[in-house]
Amino acid sequence: MSVSEPINTAVVTPGWLRGASFDLKFIVGIPLLALVSGWAVVRNPDLFLPILLADLWLLGYHHVVATYTRLCFDKASFEQQRFLVVWLPFLVIGAVAALAFGVGFWTLATIYFYWQWFHYTRQSYGVSQVYRRKADGLVTDDARLGKVIFYALPVWGILYRSHQDPGTFLELELKVIATPAWAVDIAALVAVASLVLWLGQRLWMWWQGRLPIAHTLYMLSHFTIFYVAYVMIDNIDYGWLVVNVWHNAQYIVFVWLFNRNRFKDGIDPKAPFLSRISQEENAFKYVAVCLGLATATYLFLGTVVAALVPVIVIYQAINFHHYIVDSVIWKVRRKSLQQTLGLGRA
Repeated sequence: MSVSEPINTAVVTPGWLRGASFDLKFIVGIPLLALVSGWAVVRNPDLFLPILLADLWLLGYHHVVATYTRLCFDKASFEQQRFLVVWLPFLVIGAVAALAFGVGFWTLATIYFYWQWFHYTRQSYGVSQVYRRKADGLVTDDARLGKVIFYALPVWGILYRSHQDPGTFLELELKVIATPAWAVDIAALVAVASLVLWLGQRLWMWWQGRLPIAHTLYMLSHFTIFYVAYVMIDNIDYGWLVVNVWHNAQYIVFVWLFNRNRFKDGIDPKAPFLSRISQEENAFKYVAVCLGLATATYLFLGTVVAALVPVIVIYQAINFHHYIVDSVIWKVRRKSLQQTLGLGRA
């Protein structure tokens, strides 16, 4: 077939994780929820607090508890991750308390600001790699160039926020890394150039009839969320709300998919509770369990424990522990993870 002939017939493989219905909700529906949340608070700042509370209760707390379905909802997982569950929390709490009382509470907001950006970006990269593998070899770009393209826009965003230097973040004192305007401009040029290159590559793949639909749509959602959250929306809190809603909802759905795949053959006597609530017909029970545990846990922390320790110390210790745990348990290169998610070649 000649190059001049357009090849816009059926794509070789869409590369869905589960199927078009599920994946379109995951790739398109979740970002739309995040973008609508951001649009609502920009249009009416009075909506920020109620939307934030809904995000924290329905998604944020829930997504932290979802992590524990990988850690201690069955005996084998608990034995494998005992250090992460039993000992690591005390080390993190000690470090957070030492920073807060020894250096200043501003350190918690500052570390959170940068670490959550890195954590959200890394999660998105991990999901993109899952879709890359699901594309059955259609994504053939150089791995190093692919990383530059993926990270360029988020880097532009965090440098822009640092240059912006808002002074506060979620009503907490924030000290940013001093970033000159020229650094932001260079990052913007790299990000735009990378995006143009990527779009050119994808158009060429479409022309040749080998466009990986799911991976392409996911990358577009990634670029959109980070641009809107870190560059387009001027208010740092409103922008953070967009990326936080996206990250939390994405994590909850992805963990559910992992558990569903893990126990796709039915109830496992070695993990009876988790395998039962992870069955397709028990999806509501799964959400109810996670949401119920999250509500009870955070109510306890916010009332009983908060009477002894400042709330920010408690919540940031939970956040930082979660970030460390995720960096350990969600490595796509692990064979067991690849097998559960049904991943092929990169």
